[in-house]
Order: sequence, then structure tokens, then C-alpha cells
Amino acid sequence: MRIFKTLVATVIVSSALSLPALAQIPNPYGAPIGVEAARKAAQAALAEGRKNGWTVAAAVVDAGGALVYFERIDGTQNGSSEVAQAKARSAALFKRPTKAFEEALASGKQGILSLQGAVPLDGGIPLVVGDKIVGAIGVSGATSAQDGQCATVGVAALEGKPAAKPVVKK
Repeated sequence: MRIFKTLVATVIVSSALSLPALAQIPNPYGAPIGVEAARKAAQAALAEGRKNGWTVAAAVVDAGGALVYFERIDGTQNGSSEVAQAKARSAALFKRPTKAFEEALASGKQGILSLQGAVPLDGGIPLVVGDKIVGAIGVSGATSAQDGQCATVGVAALEGKPAAKPVVKK
């Protein structure tokens, strides 16, 4: 019984001592993205798709992965609606573009497939405002690289920056 009490006391003291260290970890997430900002990012991504003749769907989620805005171009395959949302959730929850998972898988890191919710396809990108993740955008319907291009344009629209040169042709 004495060993048990000593163990419990040690755990309590250790936990108490680690709390200040936990408090120092900066929160990478900010206030959730609003509907108007989400719409702006998604519509810019869809405009990039239309410009290139790609039928795509665009989804924007908040930092927790909850859907904030969704839209798709008429004629987009049905499955792309689900994939766009999954890409957005993956980017928000794992705090990185889904292209990172795609590249890891391509380099032979099969463990990526065991990460629940990690989508190993380009097209999901976190949305960052003031160094804080406020959500993410996901695009699906074209090739992986084309989806990524559309998502990048959506991110640029939210940041108020001009879109980068297209990286993928028709």
C-alpha cells in the first residue's frame, strides 16, 4: 500500500510540474474562418477550375474540420464532393497540405495509410490568418496537381495576394 501511495504522489507531482510546460506551447489555431471568407476562397478555387476547363468541387472547413462552405461546378463527379471535404479536413487537422502526405506515400512511407483522416492527394491546404490556422480548403475533381493548383488560388484569394503562375496545363 505504501508503494501505491508513493506512486500516486509521484504522478501527481510530475503532472503538476509539467503544467507550466504545457501552457507554453503556442496554440496554432485561431478563431474559425467565417462564411464570407470561406466563400471567397472557394469561389476563387472554382474560378481557377473553370478557367482551365476542370469540373471541381471546393470545400472549406474550420480548424476543427467542420464544414463552413461548399460549392461545386455543375458536372463535377459526385465522389469529388466527399473527397474535397476530406482533403480540407485532413489539411486542417494535420496542420499541413495534403500534398505532404501524397509525397510521403510516393517516397515509400506506407505508414501514411494508417493515419485515420490523412488524405494522400494534393488539393487540401490549411488557411492561415495572422500565423494561426483558421481552417482549410479542399478541392477535388481534376488531377491531384490540378486540384492543388485550384486550392492554391483559393488560399491566395483569402490572403489578398495575386495567384501564382499556373503550375499545371490543361
